[in-house]
Amino acid sequence: MSERCGLVAVVGAPNAGKSTLVNALVGQKVAIVSPKAQTTRVRLMGIAILGEAQILLMDTPGIFEPKRRLDRAMVAAAWGGAQDADLIALVVDAKTGLSRRIEEMLDTLKQRREPKILVLNKVDVTPKEELLTLTARLSERLDFEDIFMVSATTGDGVTDLKKALAARMPEGPWHFPEDQVSDATDRMLAAEVTREQLYHQLHAELPYESAIETEKYEERKDGSVAIHQQILVGRDSQKAIVLGKRGTRIREIGEAARKELSELLGRKVHLFLHVKVNPKWEEDRGLYREIGLDWVE
Repeated sequence: MSERCGLVAVVGAPNAGKSTLVNALVGQKVAIVSPKAQTTRVRLMGIAILGEAQILLMDTPGIFEPKRRLDRAMVAAAWGGAQDADLIALVVDAKTGLSRRIEEMLDTLKQRREPKILVLNKVDVTPKEELLTLTARLSERLDFEDIFMVSATTGDGVTDLKKALAARMPEGPWHFPEDQVSDATDRMLAAEVTREQLYHQLHAELPYESAIETEKYEERKDGSVAIHQQILVGRDSQKAIVLGKRGTRIREIGEAARKELSELLGRKVHLFLHVKVNPKWEEDRGLYREIGLDWVE
């Protein structure tokens, strides 16, 4: 058998479980996961392998109604990720069903030529009758080439989906080495891991008004790496939330992020975090480059 390789754009509304699904298909964590919607900001590629097929999974930001420049850049990245795809996988939260947002996405997808499949996620927590009704309603709106029912969290249906994706990949050489699971640089990965800890530990206290900027990524002679990061927030009150009483919260965030990064990078990590207040951080073009987004007017 000859090698196969192709790009699958994974699109959907915020919190549909796209990042969890990409991680499940790859077989290890490549994208940050949080119960909060809109946690994926950049286009991250997870690389899954099955037999002779290399499946490049573009985990795109959730498509939502953009209100700010950052929102517009995220939505542009999501649709941009689908531009050169061999296949578009629309992930729908089966529990939420056919929302207005999904209807708008279906209208947009109708205009696109790429083949499309439907992935109904969270089927483990959705009654069977609802699943059948939802499948019928979605199929009426768009002619999907295939429909899959999965639970990205439990792994149900993920193997069948992976086999089907592998079979659909066009013939051609692999784009990445066999042992590579993502195209994200270590520098980007470090920022994403710290940002995930912000979400996990601060929950609703700090919404989306924050970003992580990796100022310095330094390889040390002893094989370890020193990472200096800025947590950017818009107001002094948010800085106080991130720091916590006597700096306890930022220490906990740093410790958890450092531990996970050490495991992901397979080496000792020295992580230095500090918080900077910048009410206009969303207008910083350099930051957009840093986090892998295009500047959108």
